[in-house]
Amino acid sequence: MKFGGSSVATLERLRGVAARVARTRAEGWDVVVVVSAMGGTTDELVAQARALSAAPPAREMDVLLTSGEQASMALCAMAVAEAGAPAVSLTGAQSGIVTTNVHTNARIIELRPFRVEDELERGNVVIVAGFQGASYAGEITTLGRGGSDTTAVALAAALDAERCDIFSDVDGVYSADPRVVDDAQRLERLAYEEMQELARQGARVLNAQAVELARRHQIAIYARSTFGGAAHTRVERADGAARARLRELSAHGVTGVTGRKDLLRILCEGACCGGCAEDVLEALSECDVLSSGIEPRRDRFDIVIATENLPDPAGFAARLEARFVEAGLVVRDGLGSASAVGLGVGDRPAALLEVLGVLRAASIEVVTSFTSREAVTCLVPVGEVDRAVQLLHRALLEVPAEAAA
Repeated sequence: MKFGGSSVATLERLRGVAARVARTRAEGWDVVVVVSAMGGTTDELVAQARALSAAPPAREMDVLLTSGEQASMALCAMAVAEAGAPAVSLTGAQSGIVTTNVHTNARIIELRPFRVEDELERGNVVIVAGFQGASYAGEITTLGRGGSDTTAVALAAALDAERCDIFSDVDGVYSADPRVVDDAQRLERLAYEEMQELARQGARVLNAQAVELARRHQIAIYARSTFGGAAHTRVERADGAARARLRELSAHGVTGVTGRKDLLRILCEGACCGGCAEDVLEALSECDVLSSGIEPRRDRFDIVIATENLPDPAGFAARLEARFVEAGLVVRDGLGSASAVGLGVGDRPAALLEVLGVLRAASIEVVTSFTSREAVTCLVPVGEVDRAVQLLHRALLEVPAEAAA
């Protein structure tokens, strides 16, 4: 069971989480709980760091930010014990989470949950601090945005759990962000591939790395609301039922539309760029790359990265341009994306044509477009992202009034 920051934002909410955990334990389950920092804590810690330093060292930021989850885990363990279930709290390192030696955006490379298993054998509910681990070099590391999801699914895989429940302030995954699209609908079921692509392209309900771990280990994820109701979205393998569902969707098999607002485009053309492509890729090795087009014969490459896990995106862009100025490398910021996601949608040329047609008809600049098997994505100015998502949702997923009649 994983609870996000809004779920544990106050002591009252922590008590509610503890009561739910205790009930689950009373039903006979062995329970591992992963918690995020209490809502607002991380922002407050970042603000304090920025007040002291314009460019806080990444290592010290990891040490600082992990304290938020550690406070949550201890408080949650106390609350669960008060609710009648024995509990013990563990940090990511104590839980055996081993990561790459990278700060702010580490990846889990091994999980040794011996301590967690020992505590379960003793009858304890185990409360684990999300978002964190320890590198093979012994450094405290964090896992990037949504890292608590990754912690939860990684533990579920290592412990051979039957399922992983991800609790937040929404009751599942929607066809678009309900704050952007009024007619967004909750999705009952999603295939791992669809959910992973929705997450990569900006949907914040689940983390893309977490979904990949769940797919690899065939663990069902349930996205639920902490605050009541049985409604949820189940994320699982694309079986026959999921494939059949495609015939009930739009002609292009679109499941959802999402957007993100944190993209950089890195473009280089000309004789000088061919020799620096490898160096540029090395410089981007710790970034989240959404698209990379490299054409050696044409001496051209075109790469799109997300900056959400970069501590200083503007500074990173400036340093990258300065480093490769002789090659003519250009970094364009102020970009976002709108993506149509569904099983196999990227294999349908008609889907790309329709997406492009919808945006161009609305005079939205499409800087570039790219596809993966499960997504069609258009790069647009960041100020146009919400409008692009609304238009694509209306065109691809909403039933016209005349058709409904």
